[in-house]
Amino acid sequence: MTFVSRCLLIFASMEFAQGKRYNSFTGYFKRVYGERLQKVVIDAGFTCPNRDGTAGWGGCTYCDNAAFHPAYSSPQKPLAEQIDEGIEFHRVRYRRASMYLAYFQSYSNTYAPLPDLQRLYLEALSHPSVAGIVIGTRPDCVDGRKLDWLASLSEGNVLRDWYRTVGGKETRRPVVILEYGIESCLDSTLARINRGHDFACARNAVEMTAGRGLDVGAHFILGLPGESLEMMLDQAAMINSLPLRSVKFHQLQIVKGTRMEKEYAERPGDFARFTLDGYIDFFVSLLERLRPSLYIERFVGEVPPRFVNETPWGLIRNVELLRLLERRLEERDTWQGRFCQEVYTVHASAIAK
Repeated sequence: MTFVSRCLLIFASMEFAQGKRYNSFTGYFKRVYGERLQKVVIDAGFTCPNRDGTAGWGGCTYCDNAAFHPAYSSPQKPLAEQIDEGIEFHRVRYRRASMYLAYFQSYSNTYAPLPDLQRLYLEALSHPSVAGIVIGTRPDCVDGRKLDWLASLSEGNVLRDWYRTVGGKETRRPVVILEYGIESCLDSTLARINRGHDFACARNAVEMTAGRGLDVGAHFILGLPGESLEMMLDQAAMINSLPLRSVKFHQLQIVKGTRMEKEYAERPGDFARFTLDGYIDFFVSLLERLRPSLYIERFVGEVPPRFVNETPWGLIRNVELLRLLERRLEERDTWQGRFCQEVYTVHASAIAK
């Protein structure tokens, strides 16, 4: 059997939702729970270990957290108020969503003693429209006790009288997802951007979390200094090896006032900068190397124009970027996992027959 024939058989055996050529996270909750669960961003007032001196000072060189969360999300407001305002904000765009996920996004949302975390998470879950929590954090901010408690929470053993109606069915188990900022699989890059942890730390955190039956997602930035296109593509194999359910990718955006803005001004040649067409083509090549079981939650980021000195792609919205991605996949007649060795291994026996 030829290489092309083998690829076509593999593609035919995949069941990407809605006829897509990649495993989109958009319909994941609808498939599992029967309806869309929209994230509502909340800021619980956390900080990070590489800001307070525990792992370093000054935070990651690219980071200005104000650029990454909506105006309604503020630690000066009670969690319930942030959730209410977030629901109103999203009702205009996602009218069919009836239940929501409280998304602890800003900074490192497991960076506190366990009793403090329990209080905050349970407070969010007490909101009648919240069906679960998504916890954004760093790999060096979890431990066995925290993960054990979160696993017990997700199994329905903490809130025994808690229930929500999701997709017309009653559920007594809140959704619990851990989302780790990994950013790069290369230790040299992690050191350069002042992450304060290495990739081994990230792998350990993801494996500990998945080993307890919790859903795990991860975030990566494409275009960090010192990384060529080939280096970014080569990281696909390392990402595939992690027991992740979902991934987010963002193109690097140089935010005003950050240390990376100064670094970019001084050494622009160290950065792989993308045109819009170039980024779409590059991401298609990355998708071809990612295992098809991996849900793609995002492939681009949107920073408000006031936070950046330039918007080289214009003010194009995410929905249009998704259309461009799908069109390019069709034009190249390719799909997620096309060049992933795991696909050939998994389907080897079926193909041999």
